[in-house]
Amino acid sequence: MSSENRNENLGKNLGSRRSRHQGRSHIRNRPFVVATFAMTADGKVTTKNFGPVDFTSREDKLHLFRQRALADAVLLGHTSLERDNVRLGVPTELQELRIQRGQSRSPLRVIVSNKGRIDERLKIFHSHISPIIIFSTNRMPPKNQAALHKTATLHLTNATEVDLAAMLKTLRNQYKVRTLACEGGPTLFRSLLEQGLVDQLNLTIAPHMFGGGKAPTLTGLSKEFLPGSVHCSLIEMRTVGDECFLTYRIKHQRRRRSRTRSARND
Repeated sequence: MSSENRNENLGKNLGSRRSRHQGRSHIRNRPFVVATFAMTADGKVTTKNFGPVDFTSREDKLHLFRQRALADAVLLGHTSLERDNVRLGVPTELQELRIQRGQSRSPLRVIVSNKGRIDERLKIFHSHISPIIIFSTNRMPPKNQAALHKTATLHLTNATEVDLAAMLKTLRNQYKVRTLACEGGPTLFRSLLEQGLVDQLNLTIAPHMFGGGKAPTLTGLSKEFLPGSVHCSLIEMRTVGDECFLTYRIKHQRRRRSRTRSARND
């Protein structure tokens, strides 16, 4: 099967799943949050130096693009954005699939940062493929506010840290985001997970092992256990070459209290 046919079939299949997500997120008054990650066989998502690591195949990179293309918006923490310096766009053929599904050509791009010291020279701010929304606090220096205001919409709060639940509510109500693709980093993912704000996890297991106690895992470097065990239900599994692609539905507790209500990604 050609790559175009695979993309088209995946778009149709996940498009119907996306419709079901939208109905649920409307009830919760927040988007359906889908996190997509790749990790090594020993659970590491990057090296101990947190540098960009290219340890997955071309198929995994296409998988990431497909998941991104299904969402109304894509979310990234400031630390990961600065490390990877990505534009958060999607390939042309997936843009066409989005249009066929009645979406905009590219998803909204959302950045979350507590301190707000975001460099306006990053590639994302020089790419006009879709609007950029930044959630931060008044800790953002005035010079950064002035520079970023030219290319992005700023949502600043008086709190010292971004309230993730409030952020999701704003995305749903103000920007009509029904499906949100979270691409990291692990600290942001952990904060969302602790508050019961993740609905699905797409996880690629790559045939590598890094080792090292200081190399971050899927939930970051914290030595603390999660406030409660997060239960997942495996809904899809496939292998391509030596990589395994897993899709988990996150089982939410009726009421989960967290020791944190913020994104600790700065």
